[in-house]
Amino acid sequence: MSNTDSIESKIVALLDQIQHTMIAVATGGPRIDAVNTEYKGWYNELTKLLGSLEFNNPIPYTDLWRWYGKWSSGDLPTYQSRREYIIGLIEPIKKALEDSSATREIEVTGWPRVDKALSEIRTQLESASNELHFQSIGLLCREALISLAEIVFDSNQHPKLEDDDVEPSPTDVKRMLDRYLEEEVAGGQNKFARKYARASFDLANKLQHDRNASHRDAMLCAEVTASVVNFVAIISGKRDPEAAPDQPLDKPDSFPL
Repeated sequence: MSNTDSIESKIVALLDQIQHTMIAVATGGPRIDAVNTEYKGWYNELTKLLGSLEFNNPIPYTDLWRWYGKWSSGDLPTYQSRREYIIGLIEPIKKALEDSSATREIEVTGWPRVDKALSEIRTQLESASNELHFQSIGLLCREALISLAEIVFDSNQHPKLEDDDVEPSPTDVKRMLDRYLEEEVAGGQNKFARKYARASFDLANKLQHDRNASHRDAMLCAEVTASVVNFVAIISGKRDPEAAPDQPLDKPDSFPL
């Protein structure tokens, strides 16, 4: 289990404890003085752990007497209304944590150089803690997209566009993916696909040079990069049920690891 996964597990456990306790004291359970000290410890630990992942604590009640003030004011007159209120506070942050975890789940494509880059992005994202780390993730995302473009683009199979007759350089991701997607994606869908691929490369470039980059910026860039890779993998046939994962479609002699 990675460090980030361990933190998320602790957060979920704390959220469950806090949810259970807040509902219990507001629905005829233990007296507040009997559990308030423990609750405040959980609350402070939760705030710290959420902050390490750049999330805010969604619960506005630093102790149970503040929570008592909310439900006793008449806003939440029934036990059911109090339960629903607490669940409504806590479930969204659980969902956000699940979405954050899903960002790190990267499906193997069978293109070794791309898979290696995506794996490194995931590893560095889990330990990144400052602006330089976040910028380096932008560089890795950029390299992943360059490798992807090099693998799928073939100048013989993907002709020049009517509005752009420039031959792409080895690092010209936008032109290579433009020409690949124009040929491989039918109809008007290719315009959307090309814009999405272009935007992903722009996002990686921006993150790479952003001295104020945040963990959230890095997560977003990693998610978009993995999404574009998966998008192209689907187009290329890598996600077809009959595709053999041990027979990559890239050109290993041209792109050594």
